[in-house]
Amino acid sequence: MKRLLIVLLCLCLLSPPALAVTLRRDDDITLSAPSAILMERSTGTVLYEKNADARLSPASVTKVMTMLLVAEAVDRGELGLEDRVTASARAASMGGSQIWLEEGESMSVGEMLKCVAVVSANDCCVALAEHLAGSEEAFAARMNQRASELGMANSHFLSCSGLTDSDEHYTSARDIALMSRELLDHPWIRDYTTVWMDTIRGGDFGLSNTNKLIYYYPGATGLKTGFTSKAMYCLSASAERDGVEYIAVVLHCASSAERFESAKTLLSYGFANYTLLSAVGEEPIPSVRVLLGQSERVQPVPEPGANLLVEKGGPGGKLRWELELPEEVSAPVEAGEQLGCIRLYRGDELLRETALLAAEGVGKLGVLQIAGRLLTALVADAPAPAEEDAEPETEEDADRGLKKPENGNTIQ
Repeated sequence: MKRLLIVLLCLCLLSPPALAVTLRRDDDITLSAPSAILMERSTGTVLYEKNADARLSPASVTKVMTMLLVAEAVDRGELGLEDRVTASARAASMGGSQIWLEEGESMSVGEMLKCVAVVSANDCCVALAEHLAGSEEAFAARMNQRASELGMANSHFLSCSGLTDSDEHYTSARDIALMSRELLDHPWIRDYTTVWMDTIRGGDFGLSNTNKLIYYYPGATGLKTGFTSKAMYCLSASAERDGVEYIAVVLHCASSAERFESAKTLLSYGFANYTLLSAVGEEPIPSVRVLLGQSERVQPVPEPGANLLVEKGGPGGKLRWELELPEEVSAPVEAGEQLGCIRLYRGDELLRETALLAAEGVGKLGVLQIAGRLLTALVADAPAPAEEDAEPETEEDADRGLKKPENGNTIQ
């Protein structure tokens, strides 16, 4: 099949930055946190790491995985935010951060999720785990299964809250960033993680976010604090500005102030030095003709995550995009089927190739539909009959520009 190669040139006359992201380590950024990582959310690009794979106790940052499993259950329709959750005796007996649930007390999933996100409520965490999996032990098994699916190679969970001193409950800065990224892929979770102050129980019980960055760091979107004497001060922090969102994880900090300062340093470094670039350019992607399809054309769309993280102010030449698409494809076309690709170059260097996928499926026409379409085309192509100019009925009418009606009366 003949291929059409369309070259899309960058619209603006910019000298774009270098696109190779240099991984920064402790010598490049002064950071007091013993273990840390900085990741851009949409691409998963790691910009900085320090002992990022060390297995450490995460304390309540564990609850990122708990919130993720709840969010996924909600989005699958297995759980509703308005569903009622009743606290068991065990949930009500949890210590540490809590809202002092009473046995038999009922709250909505949304209210309990807010309490977990804002005040790190261990009692709500256990109540949600029991509601979803039947027991905290069964829920922890789900946590470990999900961690494996996400490639979290240095994680093992024993509880949904992180309220344990066991050496068998551990994770790493990198793994926390991975599960934090997955949680932020549920946009509505920010309705809870960005709450600074709120109330529950009809206004009788106040909530104040343990993550102080929500109050004073511009663009903060979450995510979760943690502290035990074993884990020390921990934080998974996220923030978004101008369409770019970063995740900064710091573990085992000596003080609460140190964890917030370390996370703020990482987030600010990301915003100051990097930006996102579309891997498909700004030109609209043309549709493709479908032969014998129930729709005449199909629209290609880029594969998910078609962005590149670029360094601001770096060296490099002008960018150019090359779009490769067929002039036509034959029906049927499956939704998600690859139709072509866009290649992004800097000079002669290929930086990225992005697949273009069919936005929707297109079925094949049946015999009767083909016959109907041919008939419609024949009728449309048939010449229209010539129209004769009407002649005036009398010379007098012609001179006066008048038309003589059928009843003989002249209309002025």
